[in-house]
Amino acid sequence: MPSSSSRSRVPARRSPRPAARAGTSATPQERPLAASLAAIFGLLVAAVDGYLLWLLWTPEVGWDSYLLVPVLLGVLAVAAATAVFLGVRRGWLFLAVAAALPLLALLAVVVLFAILGGGSALFGAMALLVAPVGCLVLALRRPVREWTRSGRGRRPAGGRREPGSAH
Repeated sequence: MPSSSSRSRVPARRSPRPAARAGTSATPQERPLAASLAAIFGLLVAAVDGYLLWLLWTPEVGWDSYLLVPVLLGVLAVAAATAVFLGVRRGWLFLAVAAALPLLALLAVVVLFAILGGGSALFGAMALLVAPVGCLVLALRRPVREWTRSGRGRRPAGGRREPGSAH
């Protein structure tokens, strides 16, 4: 009499095609909160750059070439914050650079004020560190990197076009 086992000794046949992924959808992914916060902190970095520009400004001399550095850093911070908010490809990298450069400058100022004796100027410079440190931490987080990985800002609303399309 044959075995009445309910299990077959022959393995189940599997399809050669990979199974569909459960997490994929046709609708665009929602912007993560970390990306929005990184953009806000990027604008705060631009404000810190503007404050540093105001501190370096001397009315007797007027505009000098060294004043272009905080201006360019501020413009970079605003552009990078906008890129991260919109999900432009590699926007997180530009935001990290826009936060790291003022961070290095402010760290040098903090060290200088600490050597000179501290005081309220030291604590003011340390308070300015909040914006670039927060921006750098948020820009390097995985949700922000993934949000800006695929370049949502440049992709058409209907999705990618096929390679052989007429347009």
